Amino acid sequence: MPIAAAERALLSERRPLTRDEVRAVAALPLDELPDLIALAHRVRLEYCGPEVELESLINAKSGACPEDCTFCSQSVRFHTGVDVYAFLDLEQVLEAARATRVAGATQFCIVVAVRGPEERLLRKVVDAVHAVQEETGLEVACSLGLLTRDQAERLASAGVRRYNHNLETCRELYPSICTTHTWDDRVETARFAKDAGMELCCGGILGMGETLEQRIDFAFELAQLDPCEVPINLLDPRPGTPLEDRPLLAPRDALQAIALFRLVLPRAWLRLAGGRERVLGELQSMGLLAGANALIVGNYLTTGGRTAEEDHALLDALGMPVADGPGEGRFVVDDRGAHSLPARSPASTPVQLGGVGVATRGGGRFR
Repeated sequence: MPIAAAERALLSERRPLTRDEVRAVAALPLDELPDLIALAHRVRLEYCGPEVELESLINAKSGACPEDCTFCSQSVRFHTGVDVYAFLDLEQVLEAARATRVAGATQFCIVVAVRGPEERLLRKVVDAVHAVQEETGLEVACSLGLLTRDQAERLASAGVRRYNHNLETCRELYPSICTTHTWDDRVETARFAKDAGMELCCGGILGMGETLEQRIDFAFELAQLDPCEVPINLLDPRPGTPLEDRPLLAPRDALQAIALFRLVLPRAWLRLAGGRERVLGELQSMGLLAGANALIVGNYLTTGGRTAEEDHALLDALGMPVADGPGEGRFVVDDRGAHSLPARSPASTPVQLGGVGVATRGGGRFR
C-alpha cells in the first residue's frame, strides 16, 4: 500500500520519500484522499509540531513591474487597473511596523514589485530595515525580486532575517509563465540568499496549467533548495492577465497537492496564501489538516483575503493554537498596512500535540 509505505518511511525510518514513492501515493484515486490527508497531518505534527503561523502582507512598492509573469496583475505589460505607487515613505513603513509590534508580531517583511532592486531602491530598503529594527525591535524579511550576490550579502549585513523569492512553478512549465527572466535566475537568487546567511522562503502557485506529475516535480525542486518556508498560492485568475480565463483548481486537487507537498517537504512551514479563499472555500480547514501549518491573513498584495479574526476562529474550532513569544513572528509592508512569525527549527524528535503558532508577517509576492 503506497500510504503505508510512505508512513513507514517518514514516521518510522525518518527518511525522505523517493520520487517513485510520491508518484505511487499521487496515483491513488481521490476517493482515498482522506487517508493521504491523515498521513500529511501526522507528518506535519511530528516534524513541525502543532503550531500554525499567521502572517500578513504589505506591498511597499506596487505595480509597474517590467516582468511578464502571466499570473501577475502588477506587470506593466497587462492592463489590470492595479494601484501603482513608488516605495513608501520611511514614516509610512515605520507606522506599519509599529502596528505590527502592537499586534504582537515579531517579524516584518518589506515587499516590492520589481524585477530586482536598483541601487536607490536597495538603499531605501536598507534604511527602512535599520529604522524598523531600531524603533521596534522587529525581525525584518524582504521580497525584492532577483538579487545579485552582493545585494544578498548587503541585505544580510543589514540584518534581514529571511528572503522570499518564489520559483512559482516547476522548471518544465516556467517558460510558458514568464519569458523576461528564467527559472534558473530565480534559483540563483534563492541560493544567493541562503549563501548570504538569510533564511529562504520559496514556494509558488498551483493551478497555472501544470499536470499532477509537474506538481510533484515542483515539490522536489523546492526540496533541493531546502527552504524553511514554502508559500502555497492557489491561482486566483486576475482580470487583464494572460491567465484570466484559467479555471480554478478543483478543491480536491488542491488538497491533494498540499498533502503531497507536506510528504516531500516534511520539515518546512507550508503557508496557505493567495487564492485559498476562492479555491478551497468552506474546505479551508481541510488545508490545515492536509499538512499546512501557516496562513496569510488579511488581504494579499492585490486581492482581498480573510480577516485575522476569522482565521483565529477557524484555528480555535480546529483546536490549533497560535504561536507567540520572542522569535516567533513575521511581517510585510505595503500601502494597506503592516503584519507578522518565523519558522522554528524543525524538531529532531516527534513532537506531541500542544500548540499552534500564528504569525503575521509578509515575505512572499502573493497576488
